[in-house]
Amino acid sequence: MTPTQPLNDAPLDLPDDHPYGRHHLPYGAIKVGQEVHLAVRIGDHALDLATAAADTPWAVALSEPQLNSFLELGPQAWSGLRGWLQDALGNPARWGELEPHLHAVEGLTLRLPLHVADYVDFYASEVHASNVGAIFRPDGNALTPNWKHLPIGYHGRSSTIVISGTDIVRPVGQRKAKSDPQPVFGPSIKLDIEAELGFVVGGSTPLGSRVSVDEAVDHLFGVALFNDWSARDIQAWEYVPLGPFLGKSFASSLGAWITPMAALVDARVPLPAQDPEPLPYLQGSTGAMFGLDLTMEVRLNGTVISRPPYAGLYWSPTQMIAHLTVNGASLSSGDLFASGTTSGPEPDQRGSLLELAWDGTEPLTLDDGSTRSFLEDGDTVTITATAPGPGGVTIALAEVSGTIRPALSSPQGAVSAGS
Repeated sequence: MTPTQPLNDAPLDLPDDHPYGRHHLPYGAIKVGQEVHLAVRIGDHALDLATAAADTPWAVALSEPQLNSFLELGPQAWSGLRGWLQDALGNPARWGELEPHLHAVEGLTLRLPLHVADYVDFYASEVHASNVGAIFRPDGNALTPNWKHLPIGYHGRSSTIVISGTDIVRPVGQRKAKSDPQPVFGPSIKLDIEAELGFVVGGSTPLGSRVSVDEAVDHLFGVALFNDWSARDIQAWEYVPLGPFLGKSFASSLGAWITPMAALVDARVPLPAQDPEPLPYLQGSTGAMFGLDLTMEVRLNGTVISRPPYAGLYWSPTQMIAHLTVNGASLSSGDLFASGTTSGPEPDQRGSLLELAWDGTEPLTLDDGSTRSFLEDGDTVTITATAPGPGGVTIALAEVSGTIRPALSSPQGAVSAGS
């Protein structure tokens, strides 16, 4: 097989501290000719799993263009393939058999590496929830009474999850400011970001069953950075009494490479103290209850506007799965759930423009001198993140990025985005 670009003399001879070294091995999907193949990133190259792993026990699942069948095989298969890869990539005597299956990442066309079976977005950052509460309920309690008793979430739209780099068309819908006598229709004028972490689920469960906090560990395959684009004006008008709908469902962006949970063992940290104590179904063993020492960086048109820390999130991803399934809802391989906006206690750690610009009252100044309260057409948002790996090395999660494009032509009666 001819690589997309010429390889260097020893593409697998990587330093131990490479952010995409053998300790990481994130999964993606690459275009090879007219086909899409599953791949693992190693350094600045992608190893084609459809060809390199053709003689392994997982060959059939890995021959498909998306991860869903491999996800269904469960944690024993995930661990087995990871061990096989690390053994092969760590043995110079085997590099010759692997190098024909390598493609330089630069110039590759990447595809969404899974069919998103179902999608749920949670609200797990106490700081974010408190900030939003203070903005929208200045005379009331910042947190709703249920927030510390259960992981709040909503059921989103899986078909509008797109791979990083996909342009985002400004959504159109109804909005009503406090000063408006009636709602108006048109492009959103409060288009926002949400810096989140997405979790990929493997191993389906039957309808009517439950997954405990301890069992949930075996359903967590990996993570990717996630931007849940949000039209705050559409959301504010529609969300009472049922919650987010058109203000969220137009698009959400997912990083192109899925970092396996096995690569983040050294990034696990204790959860914040949960007070009051959660109900028994949200309790688990110490090893099953964890946060992640992961720091994101949000750039708007190249300007760093925030560095949100994930480590302070209140709910463990395993608690989110336990809550998601406690009513008997089933899991499917390829399910995706997101953490909700990640925000830290400092002003420069907030994970949305709603918080950073405090609903437009404190506009941000970018490096070019322009200001932003919400996104304008042509703006590009890029979220990156790092986490500690084994032996003090750093893992770099694949970025998630998107550029805002103008709203599509609207039906008669619409108003412009500047109205």
